[in-house]
Amino acid sequence: MPAECRHAAEGRFSLCPLGIRSQHHGRGDGLVLTNGPYCFDLCEVTWRVPGRPPEQAVLPAGEVLAWAGERGAGDQAEALLALLTAARAPLCGLDLARPRIMGILNVTPDSFSDGGDRFDPERAIADGLAMMEAGADILDVGGESTRPGAAPVPRDDEIQRVVPVIKALSTAGALVSIDSRHAPVMAAAIEAGARIINDVTALTGDPQSLRLAADAGVPVILMHMQGEPQTMQRNPSYDDAALDIFDYLAARIALCEEAGLPRERIVVDPGIGFGKNLDHNLRVLEQMAVYHGLGCPVMLGASRKSFIGRLAPGAAAPKQRMPGSLAVALSAVARGVQLLRVHDVAETRQAVAVWQAVEEAAGNP
Repeated sequence: MPAECRHAAEGRFSLCPLGIRSQHHGRGDGLVLTNGPYCFDLCEVTWRVPGRPPEQAVLPAGEVLAWAGERGAGDQAEALLALLTAARAPLCGLDLARPRIMGILNVTPDSFSDGGDRFDPERAIADGLAMMEAGADILDVGGESTRPGAAPVPRDDEIQRVVPVIKALSTAGALVSIDSRHAPVMAAAIEAGARIINDVTALTGDPQSLRLAADAGVPVILMHMQGEPQTMQRNPSYDDAALDIFDYLAARIALCEEAGLPRERIVVDPGIGFGKNLDHNLRVLEQMAVYHGLGCPVMLGASRKSFIGRLAPGAAAPKQRMPGSLAVALSAVARGVQLLRVHDVAETRQAVAVWQAVEEAAGNP
């Protein structure tokens, strides 16, 4: 095989939309990003071949196919553009044409930000109802901390923590997701009323998880994590954090599809803070739009995380990081992210509403 053909066969083409803006701006035609209301007209393209420095360029969207074709990646580029511009199916009835807010409800004694605050199930239920009132579209109930260094929780303990809360909230009309990496917990949560699985291991943490998720018929959030909670922050390493994570999630989606879990039921989360240092986190946040090329809704979970404290004086404690959390949430919305997993529901909802109103005002002189 000639060298150039071999490189084309081995290479990976990546595409990150740039120039993302509200369609209300009326500035040129642009390509619609997923469901809208955003469009884009520029792309950062990257061509990676093992053993060679990556090639990168910023191009008008109309020039992407030609650039990729010169490198034998025309088919990859065409497929990515199709996934970027394809509409996303509703998530449990939620239209994803506007950002949706997932409220974090940790029923644990040791979560990094609010450990112990909601360990009492009655308090957790009351706070979950308050989050609904404040505008949470989804309530994410978790019974095991996955903060750096956290120890595993016995399955029965995790089930006993989450099931009463899920039952009460789902009975009250909440759309509940179960934040777990263990198949027995997922099964018990679904029986109790949970309608979404949120797994920090992308269904790799339990050999039964993928089969359970495929058979359950519920949407699944696949998150990237390098390593395990006990060890993930010791020495994380990537060639390119954003693109390596893209490749990992693409491979997980392919395996899910083979197992009977269709792409239409998958959400992706690049996993800020899970096996990533500050530079890795910032690279992923800057490149969030690249994950739309996976053909799934994209979720960001960066609320109150430690990288904010490293960037902002006076934010050493997790509960001091709300302003930074709002800033990173708005940066994600500006990149078309459909789901925000947050501690501060009312504040995030207000910030997103104002940001969107300002963006849309540009088309109404």
